Amino acid sequence: QTIAPTRLDIALQGGKKVLRVQADASYGALLWDTGSARLGPGALLRWSWQLERGLVQSDLSRKEGDDSPLKVCALFDMPIDGLPFGERAKLRMARLLSGQALPSATLCYVWDRLLPEGTLIDNPHSRRVRFIVASSGAARRGPWLAHERNLMQDFMRAFGQESAVLPALTALLGGADADNTLGSSLGYVGDVTLVP
Repeated sequence: QTIAPTRLDIALQGGKKVLRVQADASYGALLWDTGSARLGPGALLRWSWQLERGLVQSDLSRKEGDDSPLKVCALFDMPIDGLPFGERAKLRMARLLSGQALPSATLCYVWDRLLPEGTLIDNPHSRRVRFIVASSGAARRGPWLAHERNLMQDFMRAFGQESAVLPALTALLGGADADNTLGSSLGYVGDVTLVP
């Protein structure tokens, strides 16, 4: 089954360029390659976003509802020798089948309609991805919501049982997905900044 890509465009909002993110039964993201950046304990990820139209059937706790109208993710190159055997085997198989160097740890900040802000939850499809709810509730026009997160603190909260150190950051991404609920959403992401 072929999944349509989420539509990602540059738009002007308030005189500045932002990423317009439109999901229609789709999946996709814009990737910012950071090389293999070593971050300090005070490293901050900043961004702002606005959700114009949300997903009415999303539910991050279920595979069928695992969609988010907006997400900003950090991809880490965590050594896999600290993973449980089953997780190592799954990741090696996924890398082999996809032909890609899939990240061993992905931390996604998401907008979710149900879960309260600050909730940490595993992706129901893969424990290599963990969600932290950064914004919660229905779509709302108005002021943009600005976020600032300490990557070391959030990584240790999400993956600390598998790694004692913050691994290299290989990429950041912004996007949305609606491939499980077959819904439609529209939002904007701007001011993505990494302070190492």
